[in-house]
Amino acid sequence: MGDYATLNAEDQPLRALESANRVRLARADLKRRIAAGELSAGDVVLSCPWEAHSMSISDLLMSQKRWGLARCRRLLVAIGVPENKRVGTLTDRQRAALAAELGEAAQPALARAPAHRPGALQMA
Repeated sequence: MGDYATLNAEDQPLRALESANRVRLARADLKRRIAAGELSAGDVVLSCPWEAHSMSISDLLMSQKRWGLARCRRLLVAIGVPENKRVGTLTDRQRAALAAELGEAAQPALARAPAHRPGALQMA
């Protein structure tokens, strides 16, 4: 009985390292896919895959192209979410608000602009 406990105690750090490496590699792949545009950060927020569950929101947002710390903070302050909050701990309201903001941020600025503004000068 004592031998069994000793073996488990010796194997535990190795299992922890293997698990940490598996998560690290999966997160790196997730970040690469987001940066390449194969996957949107909004989809990750809504689906919350296992590799993103304990990832901070700011890490997820900054894995997108052209997203730095300032842009990330500006978005998170606007919706009332701390930047160090983990993806897996978001409430449904926070998740929906963040996904909606990310959906708008993904659209080009011209596509969001109204076609005609009342009172604006028209070019002929």
